[in-house]
Amino acid sequence: MAVPERYRDIDFTPPEEAARAAEKGLDLCDRFDRGGTEAGLARARSLKKRQPLPPEAIGKMVAYFQRHEGDKIKGNFGDDEDPSEGYVAWLLRGGDAGRDWAEEVQDRMEKADAAAAS
Repeated sequence: MAVPERYRDIDFTPPEEAARAAEKGLDLCDRFDRGGTEAGLARARSLKKRQPLPPEAIGKMVAYFQRHEGDKIKGNFGDDEDPSEGYVAWLLRGGDAGRDWAEEVQDRMEKADAAAAS
């Protein structure tokens, strides 16, 4: 993965908590056959392995979480015995830990971009 020089001080490795959430999402998706798109499953596999993500993936994760924040108040979000599709999809992207991490990395990238432009 080629990371721009301006991002050299940013760790693109997902945290353990996001990896565990992604693993849980993969398990729930497999058990209940819901919530997993090809993109979500691919992201979950990368997160589970704690593989460094490319900078573009960070923006996609942040955008996903922003679009789907409302899923948290619908149906069976958080129910491991009968999970909603939204809950499974949220976990596949690292859950709340994945959201927090992606937002933090995006913030650091934006600061690096601003510094490089000045």
